[in-house]
Amino acid sequence: MSNPNPPPRHGLCLVLAAPSGAGKTSLSRALLKADPDLELSISVTTRPPRAGEVHGTHYHFITQPAFDAMVAARGLLEYAHVFGKSYGTPRAPVEAALAAGRDVLFDIDWQGFRQLRAALPGAVTGIFIRPPSLPALRARLAARGDTPDQIERRMAQAEAELSHAAEFDHQIENADFNTALAALQTLIKTARATRNI
Repeated sequence: MSNPNPPPRHGLCLVLAAPSGAGKTSLSRALLKADPDLELSISVTTRPPRAGEVHGTHYHFITQPAFDAMVAARGLLEYAHVFGKSYGTPRAPVEAALAAGRDVLFDIDWQGFRQLRAALPGAVTGIFIRPPSLPALRARLAARGDTPDQIERRMAQAEAELSHAAEFDHQIENADFNTALAALQTLIKTARATRNI
């Protein structure tokens, strides 16, 4: 006999990680547009807003003392310091979304994925987006207008990030955008079905 009042579904954390230029941002936007049950985790950062960035939409822009206070109070699920600025994922909105049965998409790197998985065991699915090849990645960075110095720095970083791809639950090659998007949507559907068993 089935339970007439099954417990509410608990949400999933879906982490997308990728080297710069692999297409992660475009894939994330397409996922969010097509899936009303998926919401983006908005990070806090101590860096100043860039042109066009909106507080509360792209990031929550805060001071370093406020960030340090969140760390001390265990108010961040994961955090990192990059080029003198701090970034992190606020705990409260993520835990509230998961408890309400909503799935949350994270745009964080492999280090953030490790921290998040440790903070929320059993709730995190990690998907690594791979470029078709390093030469293809270099061509994409050049095509989007990165300077030679930026390209060299991002290529070195990409090789480091690719060395951690096997830590993720799944890997998807983004050689063709629509194919990669369909594969992502299939993985998310499977993760949701598994979570509900």
